[in-house]
Amino acid sequence: MPINILMPALSPTMEKGNLAKWLKKEGDKVKSGDVIAEIETDKATMEVEAVDEGTLAKILVPAGTQDVPVNNIIAVLASDGEDVKSAGAGSASAPSAKAEAPKAAAPAPQAAPTAKPASPPPAASAQPAASNGVRTFSSPLARRLAKDAGIEISRINGSGPHGRVVARDVDSAKSGGGLKAPAMGGASAPAVGPSDKQIRALFKDEAYEAIPHDSMRKTIAARLSASDRDIPQYYLTTDCDIGQLVAAREEINAIAPKDKDGKPLYKLSVNDFIIKALAMALQRVPNANVTWTDEAMLHHKVSDVSVAVSIPTGLITPIIRNAHIKTVSQISAEMKDLAARAKARKLKPEEYQGGSTAVSNLGMYGIKQFTAVINPPQSSILAVGVSEERAVVRNGKIEIANIMSVTLTCDHRAMDGALGAQLVSAFRLLIENPVMMVV
Repeated sequence: MPINILMPALSPTMEKGNLAKWLKKEGDKVKSGDVIAEIETDKATMEVEAVDEGTLAKILVPAGTQDVPVNNIIAVLASDGEDVKSAGAGSASAPSAKAEAPKAAAPAPQAAPTAKPASPPPAASAQPAASNGVRTFSSPLARRLAKDAGIEISRINGSGPHGRVVARDVDSAKSGGGLKAPAMGGASAPAVGPSDKQIRALFKDEAYEAIPHDSMRKTIAARLSASDRDIPQYYLTTDCDIGQLVAAREEINAIAPKDKDGKPLYKLSVNDFIIKALAMALQRVPNANVTWTDEAMLHHKVSDVSVAVSIPTGLITPIIRNAHIKTVSQISAEMKDLAARAKARKLKPEEYQGGSTAVSNLGMYGIKQFTAVINPPQSSILAVGVSEERAVVRNGKIEIANIMSVTLTCDHRAMDGALGAQLVSAFRLLIENPVMMVV
């Protein structure tokens, strides 16, 4: 009997994936454990192993196909002794796995009521439901115009019979009139903004090149939009004198042991110390090492620190697990490995999902100070600027110091301002006195 190969769920939140490459072709023998394909998720490219043995009879989803739903059939395997051609032919038009699921038995027909109920309006079945579950009646033309304008039909006041939304109501809504206010106490309605069609109309066709969003960019946009919309964020900025850290780093790198080729076994960066300091600060202020959920506050026992890494297609945040108990040289080596595999999109989901805080460092670009957006479900993120020589006043005298500005973004639901300030202060104490990180 043919064996269906399904699009796997490579992470708990994965709903679709791109079939990047087939590593086996039709007619190839496949053993359990063989890598048969590469699947692209929003963050990584992962290898898919065969579970069963047999011959790859038919590839139903060609390489390069995007947005393949999880559990859809992507190929068919002919088991040992089975005719490959017949197995492949019988699956040429195979439906998705979801479609193959047995349908629930139809309920037994009920006796007809004695009185015929009043018929609903003809178009009622096609009417969209608002977020509060109340249906909005509208004409087909109005729905199409609202969709083109990027306006949710349920937010438009209808002027037609029985409050039905008609074309003129959509025209009024485009200019900002005739819109219902978002319901208080519930989820706010999406902002009314220009649609893709309206934005493109502002530019000549030959003046731009439209590059479709890939899955990573869509995910980044969705998550950070949700962060800005749903998380009450506040910002705490402080200046850190990292003169001792810079001197210690130079001394440590200068005396680093060499390998057999004479190359240093490690070369520490300022960012490695920042990761370590933030991890230890979370241990010193444990009430800031938390994650907010609708039902509880999760107090983490370890410090898992995400680090923002820029890659050609977007941004990914690999995690240094248990960073508080690792040496700076261990953090440095692990960070180099994670960053290299992140850029090759070879990270596993558990290597970039989770963590209670994050570091985003734009100092290498000469940025003096900035604020970063929290990556849910984390409760904070530290934005790090460039370290530079600045004039400071000490004991009434102007001196030159190596100053680095950092800004901590906090989730106000999880930590109040005083708690966030304690975390920033603990970080500053550690980063200004690096010897404390080894005590």
